[in-house]
Amino acid sequence: MATRHDTEPHWYVAHTYSGYENKVKADIEKTVANRHLQDQILEVMVPMQDVVEVKNGVRKTVSKKIFPGYVLINMYMNDDTWYVVRNTRGATGFVGPGSDPVPLTEREMSKMGIHTENIEVDFGVGDTVSVIGGAWKDTVGVVQAMNPNKQSLTINVELFGRETPVEISFTDVQKMN
Repeated sequence: MATRHDTEPHWYVAHTYSGYENKVKADIEKTVANRHLQDQILEVMVPMQDVVEVKNGVRKTVSKKIFPGYVLINMYMNDDTWYVVRNTRGATGFVGPGSDPVPLTEREMSKMGIHTENIEVDFGVGDTVSVIGGAWKDTVGVVQAMNPNKQSLTINVELFGRETPVEISFTDVQKMN
């Protein structure tokens, strides 16, 4: 059982069977939604990196897992969250001595490109924002929800003739006047 009881969230690393990383991520996210643990397990991540491959003279960019066999989880460690992760099919346990999960340090996080500093924003739910970067660049939308832990917001965009919620990083939007 979990011996730690966090008062603030930390990033933990869970082992998975090879090739099960995305399935474990999806299963944990589904369990979090079903058990209403969104305030305890904040984010599940399979770090990816774009790599250029050349096969038969053709250059192709593909996404590859940076840490095959591992999933990163930003969570408050307690008996409930430990149980959810430990009992997810395909997950074999946490990284740490014995069954004692050890959180990643700030230094380890920044080496992986995961930043935990908070971004101050001048917009909130109900404000109209313009998307200035990413896949939805040049889209305008009204902020439906904010997620300070993931440093993202949700706006509705019209996709195939219907309103669809999309999640966008705080750094990819600016408030419209």
